[in-house]
Amino acid sequence: MTVTTRLVRLDDVPAITDLIRANRDFLAPWEPLRAEDYFTVEAQLAIVETGLAAYERGTAVPHVILDDGEMVGRINLNDIVRGPFQSCHLGYWVAQAANGRGVATAAAALIARLAFEEIGLHRLQAGTLVHNLASQKVLERNGFVRYGLAPQYLSIAGSWQDHVLFQLIAP
Repeated sequence: MTVTTRLVRLDDVPAITDLIRANRDFLAPWEPLRAEDYFTVEAQLAIVETGLAAYERGTAVPHVILDDGEMVGRINLNDIVRGPFQSCHLGYWVAQAANGRGVATAAAALIARLAFEEIGLHRLQAGTLVHNLASQKVLERNGFVRYGLAPQYLSIAGSWQDHVLFQLIAP
C-alpha cells in the first residue's frame, strides 16, 4: 500500500462521481443528506471547480487520496484563515474498500505535512461525530488532540449531531 494525495483535477470528476456513487450507502451515515443530483457528474464538476477556485484564492486545498495510484477518497483543507490565526479545517473520506487499512491515517499525515511545511499554517482543526471512533483514531494517530465537544454542530444524516473537536498545532 502506497498512499499519496494530490490536488484534484477536472479530469478526476468521472472517477470521483463513480466512487461517490459506489460508496453512497457507506458514506451516508457520516455526511449531510444529499439530493439526487449530488451523485451526478455535473454536481461533482461544480464541487471540484469550486474547490479549485478556492485553492486559487488560497482558502482551500482540495486533494484526492490515491492508494497505489487508484483514487480511493478525498481529503481537503478548508476555510483557510491567514493573519494571526493561520488555521483551517480538515475533512476527508475514503471508500469502503480502503476503510480500516490505514489509508485515511496516511493521507491525513501527508496533508498535515503539506499544511505546516508548504502552506505555513499553524493549526489544523477537525471534527468527528461522537460515535465515529474510526475517524477519531485517524486523528489521534496523527497527533491531533481532542479539545472539545460541539453540541448539534452539523446536520449529518438528517439530524443535528454533536461533534468531538480535535486540533493539531504545527510542530
